[in-house]
Amino acid sequence: MKPVIGISGSIIIDQGGRFPGYKRAYVNDTYVQSVLDAGGVPFIVPIINDEETIDQMIQQIDGLVMSGGHDVNPLLYGEEPLAKQGSVFPERDEFDQLLIKKAIAAGKPVFAICRGLQILNVAFGGSIYQDLSYIKNASIKHDQYNNTKVPTHTIDIETGTHLHSIFGDTALVNSFHHQAIKDVAPGFLISARARDEVIEAIEMESSTFVLGVQWHPEMLTKGYPLMLMLFETLVEKANQQKAAVL
Repeated sequence: MKPVIGISGSIIIDQGGRFPGYKRAYVNDTYVQSVLDAGGVPFIVPIINDEETIDQMIQQIDGLVMSGGHDVNPLLYGEEPLAKQGSVFPERDEFDQLLIKKAIAAGKPVFAICRGLQILNVAFGGSIYQDLSYIKNASIKHDQYNNTKVPTHTIDIETGTHLHSIFGDTALVNSFHHQAIKDVAPGFLISARARDEVIEAIEMESSTFVLGVQWHPEMLTKGYPLMLMLFETLVEKANQQKAAVL
């Protein structure tokens, strides 16, 4: 059987129409399609606050994708919000941290994207720049606003990393973020940077496969096979973990 890949969900609130204020659990469809195209079974994991239920959800999946979204609450890494900090979603922060920690503790492979990378880093003791303007040498355009299917800047990749085994020394990525990693969490290494030194990927040193990237590969998988390989690697690692348990 194909491995089941959980995709962390979010909540969107209707702003108009027949049900203003109505909450909807969702993920962007590009995550779902990328998991499908990589050979996995997508399983949307909704935000809940019951730890026992989260434990059961972790048991049902073989791998986990942490999706993008809101800014991480700076109070979680010991900072007050600065002027350019964006909107936060504390309930999701709490849920995502629990989900990540429980998945990793259970030996499940994890692939974290954009906000997913940032909450992964914070969950294990790292911190975030609340806006790219607070980074002295950040000069590259890191939010291309539209053209989601177009990679716009280069990353340089560290040898010996999972990311290097997929991409080699460099890659072109898309970019839709205004925050970035400041202090890398203990137990993680930097696996890629943009040409202005902004951190673009981290990996857990002692894990089989816990990888976080700052860009949005799920938006590129249809046109760029290398981006699909990130999801294929997650599915492969999930299959290996599943076989090891059996």
